[in-house]
Formats: sequence, structure tokens, C-alpha cells
Amino acid sequence: MGRLLAIGDIHGCRHALDTLLSQIDPQSDDILVPLGDFIDRGSDSKGVIERMIRLSRDLQLVPIRGNHEIMMMQARDSRASLLEWSGLGGDKTLDSYSAQSLDDIPKAHWHFIESTRPYYETDRHFFVHAKAYADVWLSDQPDHMLFWEFFDSPPPEPHCSGKIMVCGHTPQMDGLPRDIGHAICIDTAVHAGGWLTCLDVETLEYWQAKESGELRTAALRPTGV
Repeated sequence: MGRLLAIGDIHGCRHALDTLLSQIDPQSDDILVPLGDFIDRGSDSKGVIERMIRLSRDLQLVPIRGNHEIMMMQARDSRASLLEWSGLGGDKTLDSYSAQSLDDIPKAHWHFIESTRPYYETDRHFFVHAKAYADVWLSDQPDHMLFWEFFDSPPPEPHCSGKIMVCGHTPQMDGLPRDIGHAICIDTAVHAGGWLTCLDVETLEYWQAKESGELRTAALRPTGV
């Protein structure tokens, strides 16, 4: 059986993503769960989406939807939504496509964005972009919790499923994953000069890469050790 790997918010940082993937060398029996926010803020959202599409042909890719994917899809509906998205990093995404409008983005890329999932769960873990109410089953979680709420406001309580939550969305500006036992946040602020993190959720080993190409690896300590 392969590994269960989660990747934090990429935000258009293609070089960090490529560097990280070369280090973890995902195989066909691995399950790779990127936690959303593939786009915006970094310089190559187009390259990130292209890499994700290629990965989906080679292994089990389970892309989670982030709030930036939601804003990009909403930007098709009105000029106000387009301006809001552009001001929150969408301008960088359009630049990466050399696009004058959203109509210039390839259909295959829209299909990938639209195919992202609100959550994913296994026997021992569940994966969301932002957060989850402790006493609400995943199928009933509201969008504002799955996509928009921050990790520390307040910190999540143990989920009623008994599973460990793995999420992104809240940048850990010290560059280290935030592990509180029943929940782990692996957004380590790559778009702001930090790290892009990939976590093996079973072994708790993690790998990190910067846009500059710098690499490092470490492991979380199991709860109670």
C-alpha cells in the first residue's frame, strides 16, 4: 500500500511545488491530497494547475477546494466578484495565463478547478481546506467553515468522528506545521517567502520546499510522546 500524502496551500508557487515533488517522488499507489488554494499570489498558477492535471493521470490525486478556487469561479458571475478576486491575488493568476479575461483560461484547467472536492476522509483522517465544526459530520459542514474559517479562531476541538483533521488555509508564518494532536495545519506560507509542506499523515514525516529551491525535512512528534 502506498503513502497518504497531504500538501499545503501552493498559491501559484510552481517552482516550490516541482522541488517538493522531486523530493517526495510520488508513486502510482500513493494518494496525494493537495489542500486547496492552488492559485493566486504566486507567479505561476497556470503551471501549478498543469502539474496537477499531469499528476492526476499518474496517481491517485484528491484535490481539495480552497477559498481562492471559489473566488475564481465566482469571478465569472459578476464584475464585482472579478474585482474582488483580482485584488486578492487573482491578478497574478490572470498574468500567469497571459489572459485578458477568464475566457482565455483553458477548459481543461476550469474542469480541474471545478472538480475539486469540499473534503476527503479515510479511516483515520479527514482533509479540508480550512476547518470543521467538531460536532457536525463532514457532509453537513457549512461552506464558511470548510473554506474560510481560520485555525486559531478558536482552535478546533476533536471531531465527533474521532478522526484527525488535516488542513491548510491559515498561514503558519514560522514555517512549521501546527500540530495539536487531533488537528494539523500545514499551510506554511510559501507565497510569503515561507515553505510548501508535504506531510505523510501516517508516519508524520514531512518535507518542505521554498520557491528558491531550498529543501528540508523533519517529522512531527506523535501526540503524547
